[in-house]
Amino acid sequence: MKKIFFVQFILFVCCLPMYSQTKLAEIFGDNMVLQQNSDVAVWGIDRPNTSISIQSSWGQVAKTTSDKKGHWQVKIKTIKAGGPYLLNVTGSQKIVLKDVLLGEVWLCSGQSNMEMPMKGFTGQPINNSNDFILKSANSQLRYFDVKRQLGVEPIDKIAGGKWEIASPATTPNVSAVAYFYGKILQETLKVPVGLICSSWGGTPAEGWTSKETLASNFPDMNLAVTKGNLNQGSPSGLYNGMIHPLLPFGIKGVIWYQGENNKNRYQNYEKLFSAMIGNWRTAFQQADMPFYFVQIAPYIYSKEINSAFLRETQLKTMLNTKNTGMAVSLDAGEEHSIHPAEKQKIGERLAYWSLAKTYKMNGIEFSGPVYKSMGIKEGKVYLAFDYAQNGLFSPSRDIENFEIAGENKVFYPAKAKIVKGNLEVWSETITKPVAVRYAWNNFLTASLFNTAGLPASSFRTDNWEK
Repeated sequence: MKKIFFVQFILFVCCLPMYSQTKLAEIFGDNMVLQQNSDVAVWGIDRPNTSISIQSSWGQVAKTTSDKKGHWQVKIKTIKAGGPYLLNVTGSQKIVLKDVLLGEVWLCSGQSNMEMPMKGFTGQPINNSNDFILKSANSQLRYFDVKRQLGVEPIDKIAGGKWEIASPATTPNVSAVAYFYGKILQETLKVPVGLICSSWGGTPAEGWTSKETLASNFPDMNLAVTKGNLNQGSPSGLYNGMIHPLLPFGIKGVIWYQGENNKNRYQNYEKLFSAMIGNWRTAFQQADMPFYFVQIAPYIYSKEINSAFLRETQLKTMLNTKNTGMAVSLDAGEEHSIHPAEKQKIGERLAYWSLAKTYKMNGIEFSGPVYKSMGIKEGKVYLAFDYAQNGLFSPSRDIENFEIAGENKVFYPAKAKIVKGNLEVWSETITKPVAVRYAWNNFLTASLFNTAGLPASSFRTDNWEK
């Protein structure tokens, strides 16, 4: 009889719901930053059909009930930036989150140049990092680093991570681009800033895009991925493992640094990248969510590759996709390192876009010159640019990296001169020019800027295949 009772007891225990206590999604924790002036989602698991109450010390309450599988989600209103606050979550148990701030939250994602930490990679430094790390203590700047994880299908739980407060002890391991971006945002807006870093080196944009988005935009793409062949290059694997578990956490927008891994497939990158942006906007339930990204830096790739074509597709993405912006890094590349040490100016240029376009700060320049139109007269090409309201500028006497071609489509080195803020380009070899290209190589040093010191992107006036 005792044996029968013991077996029945074991069966009873085994049949209990997996979740017997209140748990929050891993993105929630002490020291976190929640998006201010918003309805932010809070979610987790508990026993099935359990009443859940969320009570904040800023005066808001929200209630819900877990479903038959124990999952629950509720939205709670946040007020203007401030804190620290407490967030009490009561279900079958009580959780108290401490030192919660309300402010601006940004997702920072991409491949290795976003992942590269303030301490640098082995043998690859970040300029002046030690001084920045020394002075990094700031209770109003916080980070969450999403641990690496891949999924064949969308995963609900992230692999790990916790909210850290900026300090010399924590800053060395934080994305350098994200740190510099967050630093200037926090100091300028004077509100708490939270950075969620989710990046993985050597990854393509396909990996960060949902399977449904890829299937609808690229019906010929092979999406048959199994656990046995899953890797960081697999379509949707990174989205499933490192973006989906964050949904629908409240964020203001995204900064992104990726593209090197798609350089060989630049022909479809604009379509892919814009589809990915739309995918994330839908996933985070923000149709016009700000999305600011970095144009890949110059680097001496193999002779079979011309990364200028990829930089061009990034420029087209900015021009053709609403509420996006591009930080040009043409003056920050290194010939023999794909991970340039100059990350400060990149983070700051992303911040200029945010401050000007998202936070509506007037009076600051946020983009380098963008080619607009051309005219030809007496063997010279006259180029006009947007984002150069005070004219063009070159720090060097000779403006380099211009090429010019005639009807035979053969390019020759060209001379360029700034005249009253405008640009003239010509070559003594070409008497009847039809096309101009600038910075159309793998590696180069930028020579064309606006008066705010922001570099022009690579550009060309033609649309020839090569």
